[in-house]
Amino acid sequence: MKKYILNILLAGLILSFSACSDMLDLTSPDQETSANFWKDTEAAEAGLATAYSQIESSNGGYYLGEVRFTVEPFREDIIVPGPDANGYPDWMQLANFTYDFSNTQLIVYWEDNYRGIMHANQVIEKVATIENIDPDYQKQIIAEATFLRGYYHLKLLLNWERIIIRDVYVTSENKLDKGVSPRTEAWDFILSDFDTASKILPQRQTPERLGRVTKGTANAYLGYAYLTRSYEEPDNKTEYLKKAEESFKQVQGYDLVKNPLSMFNGTNKNSEESIFEIQFTDNTAGGANYRHYLHKFIGCTQLDGWGCIRPSKMLLDEFKKEGKIATTGRYDTRAYKTLYFKDDYYNDSSTEMVYGYKFEDIFTDPNTEYIEFRKYLPATLEDLQRPSSAINVPLMRYADVLLLLAETLNEQNRPDQAVPLINQVRTRADMPDMTGTSQEEVRAQIEHERIVEFALECTRFYDLRRWGKTKEALSSVGRTNFDPAQHNFYPIPQGEINSNIVLREQLANEGN
Repeated sequence: MKKYILNILLAGLILSFSACSDMLDLTSPDQETSANFWKDTEAAEAGLATAYSQIESSNGGYYLGEVRFTVEPFREDIIVPGPDANGYPDWMQLANFTYDFSNTQLIVYWEDNYRGIMHANQVIEKVATIENIDPDYQKQIIAEATFLRGYYHLKLLLNWERIIIRDVYVTSENKLDKGVSPRTEAWDFILSDFDTASKILPQRQTPERLGRVTKGTANAYLGYAYLTRSYEEPDNKTEYLKKAEESFKQVQGYDLVKNPLSMFNGTNKNSEESIFEIQFTDNTAGGANYRHYLHKFIGCTQLDGWGCIRPSKMLLDEFKKEGKIATTGRYDTRAYKTLYFKDDYYNDSSTEMVYGYKFEDIFTDPNTEYIEFRKYLPATLEDLQRPSSAINVPLMRYADVLLLLAETLNEQNRPDQAVPLINQVRTRADMPDMTGTSQEEVRAQIEHERIVEFALECTRFYDLRRWGKTKEALSSVGRTNFDPAQHNFYPIPQGEINSNIVLREQLANEGN
C-alpha cells in the first residue's frame, strides 16, 4: 500500500483540480507546487472537492457498485448476490465468507478511505496557511475536511477491528510506517473530529454549496458514533447513550419526504430529508465525469441491468410480516418503493406499473418468484436505458436519525419516548401506529423498521453487529459458515502489512 499512497502524494490532487505534492523538488512554470497552489479561496475549494471525491468510492465509474455494494451489503441477511456476481470470485468470497487479506474489494475499500483521509489532512494543514481568504469561510472549509477525516476513519472502524489513525498530512515515506491503534483510541479520534466540526459547520449550506456537510451532518454522525460505541463498551454505555441523545437532538430543520423513492430515483436530490448524500451530475463540462453505473449493477436483467445484487426472500417476508394493514389497503408502502414483486400494485396504472408495463409483461416466467430491487433505478425508461446514471446516493437521512434516536431512548429504558419517533417513520409509509410499549417490543419494532426503511442502504450488517445478532441472523437464512470471531470485521490487507514495517512488527509481536 505504501507505493500506492506515495503515488497519490506525488500525483497530488485528483479529478479536475491539480496541486503538487510536498515531495516534489523541482519547480516548473507549468506545474503547480504546494508553495504557490494553496493561495486563495479557489484553491481551498479545489482541495476540499478532492477530499469529498473519495466518499464511498464515488470518484467515478464502476467503483461505487463494485466496491461499496459488495464490501458492505454482501454480508447481510436481506441481500443475496445476483446471477452476474457468480462471475466475480472476489465478490463471492465476500458473500460466502471465504475471503482473506488478499481480497481485491477489501483492498480498494481500505485504500479509498485512506486516500480520502490523506486529502482531508492536506486540506486541514494547507488551508490554515492561506491568507487570501475570508477567515470564517476558512474555518468552515477546515471544519468540513475535519468531518470528512472523521467519516473516513469511521468507515474503516466499522469494517476493521483496529485501524491506523492518520491525523497528519504525510509527506515522507518514513511517516507511513505506523501501527494500528486500540479501538478506544480510534473512537476517541473520530468523536473528536465530528464534535469539532459540529461546532463550526453552518446549519445550512448556501445554494451554490448544496450537498456539502452541515452541522446536522456532523451531529447525526456524532450521535451514531456514540450509539455504536455504547454497545461496545458496556461500562460506559450510560454515558455514551446520553451523548448520543444530545447529538441526535441537535439535528434540526429536516423532515421526511412523502415519497421516499424520490430520493433514490434522481427526482428529489438533496431533499429536506437528506442529511448527507453523494453528489452526482450529468454535467460533463471540462471533461468531468461524476456519474456511476449503480442502476446497471442493481437492476435485474429484465430491466436492462446486470443483476449483480438482489433482495433475499427474507426481506420480502419482512415487508409482508404485518399484512395488508396500510391505510392504502396494501402492504407497507415501502415494499412497493423498494422492490418489484408479484402484486397487483404493478398492474394498475392508477398506482404504478413497471415503466409503463404490467408486472407479468416484464417478469414472464410464471414458475419464478421474482423479487428485484427498485431503489436506485431511474424514474423513466429513457434514463434506465442510459449507460450511466447521475442519481445521488443518500448516506444519512432524517428517517435514520429518528430511528437511531428512538433506539438511543429505548436503550435508556424510555420506550414511551421512542414510540412516537417510530410512528413518524411509519406514518410516512402509510402504516398505523406500532403496537407494543415495552422495551423489548420497541427493540423488535426498531429492528423491523430499520430493515424495511433502509434496505440496500448498507446499514443492516452494522445494525446486526451492534446488537450482537450477526450469527443468529445469517444462520436463519442458511448462511451458516459465518463465524463472528472471524467475520465481524475484515482482515487488514496484506499489502498494508507488507509495506508498513511498524504494523508488520506489531502484528508479529501479537502472534498475528
